[in-house]
Amino acid sequence: MGEAITINGRAVDAVRPYIIAEIGSNHDGNLAQAKQLIASAAAAGADAVKFQTFKADRHYSKYTPGFSYLDHNKRGTYELIRSLEINRDWHTVLMAYAAKHGVTFLSSPCDKEAVDLLGQLDMKAFKVASFDLTDGDLIARMASFQKPMILSTGMADYGDIQWAVNRCRKEGNDKIILLQCTSLYPAPVELSNLTAMKTLQDTFQVPVGYSDHTLGTHVSIAAAALGACVIEKHFTLDRTLSGPDHPFAVEPEEMKTMITDIREVGKALGDGVKNGPRKEEEEMYWKGRRSLHTTRDLQAGERLTKADLCIKRPGYGISPRFMEEVKGMVLTQTVKADHWITWEDLK
Repeated sequence: MGEAITINGRAVDAVRPYIIAEIGSNHDGNLAQAKQLIASAAAAGADAVKFQTFKADRHYSKYTPGFSYLDHNKRGTYELIRSLEINRDWHTVLMAYAAKHGVTFLSSPCDKEAVDLLGQLDMKAFKVASFDLTDGDLIARMASFQKPMILSTGMADYGDIQWAVNRCRKEGNDKIILLQCTSLYPAPVELSNLTAMKTLQDTFQVPVGYSDHTLGTHVSIAAAALGACVIEKHFTLDRTLSGPDHPFAVEPEEMKTMITDIREVGKALGDGVKNGPRKEEEEMYWKGRRSLHTTRDLQAGERLTKADLCIKRPGYGISPRFMEEVKGMVLTQTVKADHWITWEDLK
């Protein structure tokens, strides 16, 4: 799959999945709240925080109908989106604040001016939202900065994904990560389709991960167990806040627990090598495994029969796999009843 991808010096792999706390518009237009979200995500152990950089007039038509999951919104889609815009003067401040807290600042730019702004600020990776996956010009502009490209694939078919991947590669950018995603808010667990991560990896030969819109943290943990190298999860300080993305986001303590669990899962994946006992298993290997033992006192020169042998623990003796070879061999020394037999005892 080519060279390993790094974001701000941090390798992106399944052993230690890259965790993105998706703040999105949960700052609610409040800079202090945006900073608090960054600090809380950092304290929870996230690798990155991600915002969304858009302007309503470049993002949605004024005639866009309302989304059913936002039925409670009385302002209309365009007005709602306008209320969620991030102040673009914040980006430099938030980048520095994130760096101070040891996390990487990311944002999903939704127009060309946003791409250029974030590119000029040396943002360490670009994230393409599922809704923008078919905007080839927008993707190409992001890819031209030669930073890692994280592409969410909610609602997409193979053609959509190949189109987006090709636009990146046409810009000479092969640092591509694809995220399985279900574009519903919240997303039903049964539509998660986590096994599509392997399909994406096998088909496009790039690292894969999961952008999680489900309630709770268990689906993200399952994605990590299936080898996700990136996990993106919506993040809030309080699910009862009024913005549209708060209700299905995780709160700080939940994020912290989720990240701890994902880190444990990453360790549990291991290296895939199956080559005998680990160093830590050696005591169990020798004392707990079975080997060939005697059923009676035996003298040097006696030829062993099946009746002279039994299989029990510990495993200091000859493996039971060699029972047939040992039968008929001659003892070179006395062996007491109930003792293991070694190759040095035989000829």
